[in-house]
Amino acid sequence: MTSKVQTVLGDVSPSVLGRTLTHEHLAMNFEHFYKSPPSALAPKFDSHPNFHIETLGFVRQYPYSLRYNLKLDDKEANAAVLHDVVEYGTAGGGTIVENTTEGIRRNLKFYKEVSLRSKVHIVAGTGHYIADTQSSGTLDKTTEDIYNHMMEELTVGCRDEPSIRAGFMGEIASVWPLRDFERNAIKAAGELQPQVGCGVSFHPHRVKEAPFEIIRLYLEAGGSADKVVMSHLDRTLLEDDVLLDFAELGTYCQFDLFGVEVSYYQLNVDTDMLSDAQRIQKIALLVKEGKKDRLLMSHDIHTKHRLTKFGGHGYAHIIHNILPKMEAKGFSRQQIDTITIDNPARWLAIENKS
Repeated sequence: MTSKVQTVLGDVSPSVLGRTLTHEHLAMNFEHFYKSPPSALAPKFDSHPNFHIETLGFVRQYPYSLRYNLKLDDKEANAAVLHDVVEYGTAGGGTIVENTTEGIRRNLKFYKEVSLRSKVHIVAGTGHYIADTQSSGTLDKTTEDIYNHMMEELTVGCRDEPSIRAGFMGEIASVWPLRDFERNAIKAAGELQPQVGCGVSFHPHRVKEAPFEIIRLYLEAGGSADKVVMSHLDRTLLEDDVLLDFAELGTYCQFDLFGVEVSYYQLNVDTDMLSDAQRIQKIALLVKEGKKDRLLMSHDIHTKHRLTKFGGHGYAHIIHNILPKMEAKGFSRQQIDTITIDNPARWLAIENKS
């Protein structure tokens, strides 16, 4: 059988994807997760509701305390995203996997425009974000309802843009403890995955038990371990022994917060967020343990401040800054290509059944 990858511009061969970012956002809205700034800093945020050089450092420290920063779906964000995706393509990037799902405002028309103008392949996902971002009608959906919805978007066309088929399921998100709706979504992904043969990407909550429970439900429902990604391990499984235990499950282990260099993690203050250097160390550990074929890397850009037009690093950060650092730390070019080219292509590939 031959394989295909379903992009927003149509099917392509996995062999043409090139270097791939497996967890990014091009247009979405994160206002639901707004956090009030520390009281001492509130006047600074109030006086500069948009970006300003005097408050940029505070926004980097408290990115969820500026509402404007959480709107990755306005005109300013669209222009900045397009600029950075073009730069990513110029730097040698080939594909971006767009992980926005229902609840945080997917925009397939914009993803298609970005792909056309940048010549970068864009793969869109299907599924639902956490229960708290869903409408009351959506929360009433059964496992079968969710299954049928994702099946339609993967095989026929997306409801909000019928000319586009989703290329994977994700990011399918949950909190902790898991809500009933989120359990249904995880089970639906496990049941559907072997029917379509596509990849799946999960967003776990910020506790170490979450990735294990999600994969348990997914596997019990029939999903394949070698087609599923667990996202955000660089803010969830911080202890080496726990990370190695999880890696034994056979999923793809994704480190997707490259570019975040602030140790204070506003969405879970008990977590000491890793630096890029520490992320590389975690990847080196897994490579040493024979897991290089199950590793993925990305940035999870979902706020303005990480785009270059707003003083951030953009989608080319891994290519410009991380891959050279990895080589300096002893990674071979073959290992780097496996992680950033071969593994994403294998995960995204869907076998043609015709």
